[in-house]
Amino acid sequence: MTMMTILAKQPSLGSQFDEKSMHTVTEEAKKVALNGEFSLPKEFSHNEFTTPEINSFGHSFRDYDVESERQKDVEEFYRLQHINQTYDFVKKMREHYQKLDKAEMSIWECCELLNQVVDESDPDLDEPQIVTNYNLLKPSEKIILMKIDHGKILLLPQFGELPQWAVVGDTFPVGCAFDEANIHHKYFKYNPDFKNPTYSTKEGVYTKRCGLNNVMMSWGHDDYMYLVAKKNGSTLPSAGLFIIRYHSFYALHKEGAYAHLMNDEDRENLKWLHVFNKYDLYSKNKVLVDVEKVKPYYQSLIEKYFPAKLKW
Repeated sequence: MTMMTILAKQPSLGSQFDEKSMHTVTEEAKKVALNGEFSLPKEFSHNEFTTPEINSFGHSFRDYDVESERQKDVEEFYRLQHINQTYDFVKKMREHYQKLDKAEMSIWECCELLNQVVDESDPDLDEPQIVTNYNLLKPSEKIILMKIDHGKILLLPQFGELPQWAVVGDTFPVGCAFDEANIHHKYFKYNPDFKNPTYSTKEGVYTKRCGLNNVMMSWGHDDYMYLVAKKNGSTLPSAGLFIIRYHSFYALHKEGAYAHLMNDEDRENLKWLHVFNKYDLYSKNKVLVDVEKVKPYYQSLIEKYFPAKLKW
């Protein structure tokens, strides 16, 4: 039995990426070697991106329009998220959780906690998160290490038991206008920031090309896990931290929205995010893996990039 200590209660972007442009970004990403840490194995090829066409419910991936009970629940999730994720709310969450005073545990101990978590915003899967996190296409690729949704432990009582809308779902900047590329954009009109003149312009409180690191994103598991990795001294390179923080930022990496806020480093890191996104999205089917069988491999990668125990 694992033990943990609980400390408290608690390229230039177009408007749309098609398959051809995705292939181009992928080819560019293969040539990138970030300090030698993420050079891809020789067997890596575009053929690996042959992916299933349907999700675990028999529909296309990320199809938010199909009629089903699951989709109704997902839309209700986004209604609540879009109303409640304000600039002030995000600021308070970041100030509270950056203290990292909830627990001390290893990455793998956190993985096992994910057995208790199901993401209600996901239209493609209704499995516990430890299953989706390790249902991988090829465990030989180091880049897969970044498929870590560990921040979803925020749903659990010992980490605050936040509502789903404050933990999961697509992310987006707050403090500036809500781009129409965001899923279920219509519900933003009920957000207090929607008509606030400080936050309702294209740049809002930011400046053009300020860099995403200077932008407040909607609060959730992405930003929380980024804070955990950063403040615990993870040795992941810039691209790894970028993937952790922005892998749910679909308005950017699928539609090209908010590109005016990116700097040159963001554009380079986005190439890696496009490679990662193929693994992240299309691993969401119900072909299960033996978690114990792959555990030694992932533990060796975890040890390379993270300390034995982290503060959460």
